[in-house]
Amino acid sequence: MKHISHKIINQLFLLFVVICMAGLIFFEITPYLSGVLGAITMYVLLRKPLKKLVKKGWNTELAAVVLLILSIICILLPLAGIVLMLSTKISNVVQNSERVTNAFKTQLENIERYLGFDLTSQIDSSEVSSMVSTKLQSFAGGTFETFLSIFIMYFLLYYMLTNRRKLKESLYEYIPLKNENLKIIGADINTMVRSNALGIPLVAIAQGLVALIGFLIFGIENPVFWFVMVTIGSMIPFVGGLLGIVPAFILTYANGDVFEAWAILLYGILIVGATDNIIRLFVLKKLDNVHPLITVIGVVIGVPLFGFIGLIFGPLLVSLFLVVIKIYKKEYSDTELV
Repeated sequence: MKHISHKIINQLFLLFVVICMAGLIFFEITPYLSGVLGAITMYVLLRKPLKKLVKKGWNTELAAVVLLILSIICILLPLAGIVLMLSTKISNVVQNSERVTNAFKTQLENIERYLGFDLTSQIDSSEVSSMVSTKLQSFAGGTFETFLSIFIMYFLLYYMLTNRRKLKESLYEYIPLKNENLKIIGADINTMVRSNALGIPLVAIAQGLVALIGFLIFGIENPVFWFVMVTIGSMIPFVGGLLGIVPAFILTYANGDVFEAWAILLYGILIVGATDNIIRLFVLKKLDNVHPLITVIGVVIGVPLFGFIGLIFGPLLVSLFLVVIKIYKKEYSDTELV
């Protein structure tokens, strides 16, 4: 009878301990995982500007601090303003959600007269408003965790920028993979981060600006808010700008502005929808396009996990997962990757 060698037993036990400890650490850091992913994302985006400043004679620490301050001004403050505005609007929606639902129900009743179908009898306004209130409040919640994640992000980011060489050496020392596979991971992460953190938001903002022009032309109330909603919707495949266009149409129509309502709906479908492909062609031709399925799964996972910022970090997390699978196959499979 063959016995398992002590070496294998020791190896399996040590691997079990490592997995348990890693799982415990991951479980505890999950609420702040967005800070870790944010640090990785910002590092990829700021690494080249940092190198350029250092080559010009800047002190590494000073260059890192300047870039961090610029990132706060150009990225963090606008995002904070958007979240604050959304929180205010969400609060108003929560307070008036039943009125909005009734307005939507009224429009369905008008459609019923033409189609002959009974749609509204199954809609309970109070139940719908309660569900909307709960979802929107959870979407806007987590203020303390958000601030702590931002602190973790900038703390890690400063270390990563000022200790680039030491960080690289640590990765090569502690990650049990071949150096060539580590280089593949680095290249793939760089590509995916640029696609997720630059490509998707740029396309969304551009489409939102096109929609904003329509909101201003047709005199839609709260055009900036609807611009934000179109921008957010543009990050979600198969939803797109309709996330802002359709509610704007319903509320404008409910207020009695029939021409403006139909005008913004047609503008959203024809102009905003058509410009999406054109914008993606110009913006993403220099970046690797992200598969829509990855984005959908990423949004479904990312928003409950990270909140609002999960629209970006969710697809990034799924992309990193696929990179790990690719490396595992390359590391332990005899077949060549296509």
